[in-house]
Amino acid sequence: MPHSLSILMPVFNELTTVERAIDDALTAELPVESRQLVVVDDGSTDGTRDLLRGRDWPENVTLVMHDRNRGKGAALQTALQHATGELSAILDADLEYRAADLGPLLKPLLDGDAHVVFGTRSWASHSAFSFWYVMGNKAVTFATNLIYNCWISDVMTCHKAMSTELFRSLRLRERGFGIEPEITARVLLAGERIYEVPITYAARSREEGKKLTAFDGLRVLKTLARCRLR
Repeated sequence: MPHSLSILMPVFNELTTVERAIDDALTAELPVESRQLVVVDDGSTDGTRDLLRGRDWPENVTLVMHDRNRGKGAALQTALQHATGELSAILDADLEYRAADLGPLLKPLLDGDAHVVFGTRSWASHSAFSFWYVMGNKAVTFATNLIYNCWISDVMTCHKAMSTELFRSLRLRERGFGIEPEITARVLLAGERIYEVPITYAARSREEGKKLTAFDGLRVLKTLARCRLR
């Protein structure tokens, strides 16, 4: 296991989940020699910042604070600046995804079978947020396939992994949730094929902190079109 991994974790108002998410990221069994966790608090206002600052974290945890809320995309771009691993992967702090599922994503990278790997979600009644959320995801994924002449199954998945060098070369600029389709678009425009592996997923409800809305779907379409035209 010669490779090192940086796990990029954007955080915004995740007081009830962030500690468990960090513990999951640090303890999950992954096929790498070393790991770094980069936690970027994106201007949380619910006590998350105080919790993060008040703990003594292990040496392989890098904690960065945004002075205000800038968006998930901005937090990921900040995390990338601090990444020291040869590989980088995204993990949200809301516990909808499991750190252990990064293992299957890393294997094709380590075996040399892929340069970019996405974790694709299966939608079941016990794990989906709502009918319209699933249909919205399928709609923007269909738009991605149509616009970029590709075939992927989940453009909005959080679990995306690739070399840190490639990740930094994508020239990302989206500040909010548009970062997900922008990563995909930039990867495809760079001539890379996306390798997909199945992952587990458990969606939260609005009451539990779900943040995506229908307006984010429109922003996704705008981002896909912008990247294609430019």
